[in-house]
Amino acid sequence: MTHWSYDAIFYHIYPLGLCGAPHTNPFDGSVAPRLRELHAWIEPMRTLGVNALYLGPLFESTSHGYDTADYYTLDRRLGTNATLTEVADELHRNGIRLILDGVFHHVGRDFWAFRDLLVNQQASAYRDWFEGIDFSQRSPYGDPFSYASWDGHFNLVKLNLRNAEVRAHLFGAVQSWIEQFDLDGLRLDVAERLDLEFLRELRQVCKARKPDFWLMGEQIHGDYRRIANPEMLDATTNYEVYKGLYSSHNDRNYFEIAHSLTRQYGSEGVYRGLPLYNFVDNHDVARVASILHERAHLAPIYALLFTIPGVPAIYYGSEWGYGGVKNADDWSLRPQLRLPEARGQAPYPQLADTLALLADRRQRLPALRYGDYTQVHVAAEQLAFVRCYHEQIALVAVNAAASPVELVLPIDLPNGTPLLDWFNQGSELIVNQGRVTLHVPARWASLVTRASAT
Repeated sequence: MTHWSYDAIFYHIYPLGLCGAPHTNPFDGSVAPRLRELHAWIEPMRTLGVNALYLGPLFESTSHGYDTADYYTLDRRLGTNATLTEVADELHRNGIRLILDGVFHHVGRDFWAFRDLLVNQQASAYRDWFEGIDFSQRSPYGDPFSYASWDGHFNLVKLNLRNAEVRAHLFGAVQSWIEQFDLDGLRLDVAERLDLEFLRELRQVCKARKPDFWLMGEQIHGDYRRIANPEMLDATTNYEVYKGLYSSHNDRNYFEIAHSLTRQYGSEGVYRGLPLYNFVDNHDVARVASILHERAHLAPIYALLFTIPGVPAIYYGSEWGYGGVKNADDWSLRPQLRLPEARGQAPYPQLADTLALLADRRQRLPALRYGDYTQVHVAAEQLAFVRCYHEQIALVAVNAAASPVELVLPIDLPNGTPLLDWFNQGSELIVNQGRVTLHVPARWASLVTRASAT
């Protein structure tokens, strides 16, 4: 039996940004239930076909959420734990699973145990909670000790995940999230840098509480199987495909993404059976509407995202064509958006209808969710592949060119079989000697199955 993630269409929200929270936590006892704004986003998510929501960091932090101060309390800029419980309950009532950011590699300098270390120094009971504590030198902040940081960012203090007390504290937090919010999964920040034994134990803790709990790790480089395997995580981010999706369009070179998809999911694919998390933008990278040289390529890039192997994800606002590029910080990628203004002022409002169509076809055709992958054609601006699952065959052809194309493609069905193009209604398609002739519109795609497919 396949995991529920195969059937998922994710929506990704960075809540501190979307809800317009101040960029710095006042730590003054005030609480603002801004997270309640998410209630208004549930119906638009349902319209898009979304059935899983990944929320970026939520728990008490100093600034951007990845500098945690308290794992057990919702960030006061967003509300209280009761606020999140309300949102979680409403999501679940609407058939949307909830995934939270698990930020376990590092904490912020306001983390309570690090504050104790600052006060009590060598006498602190928590000096072994952090990596690289050295009282023979000072930190860049002038502390009477140095410590290991996240990539030289000394506002982020690296946790010692081999410490049993640290693991117990973090696992206790996760268990409390599952109990309070009926949590369905975690996206693990900087997962490729996490201690492997920590990942093994985290999996055991989570699966014991909820057997179908989903663990997905952020990994940018290397072999995803190092942390996505039966002992650790269920999936990782697919940065290889992310890069190939946008650059294949900008360079008019579908050979790049074709190579990645065959390497990952072809007959000898290294990630066959592994539902990686696919995306075209997120809270850390420029939005796809700003990356693509031609906005018209938004349709074919999403057509690929929803039809290739793996789990598709939409970053909030990108369904309407909102752009954003990295500046000195990442807040420009994580803007405040409020409904209905965000939809009404969208630069490309019709894109949401395209995504809803893609999501509908994906959910109606099991081959797009579970099927294997075989490339049947590649050219500079065209790519075609077949997804097969049991008796269902789905032929996908994507055309990034400015003009329509005619492709004659193989399909393993009997001669004379009538076919249906799920993206382009009206044309009559028939199998002729194991092939079908497709007229693929400009900057769009065709999705062909037997006419009787459901």
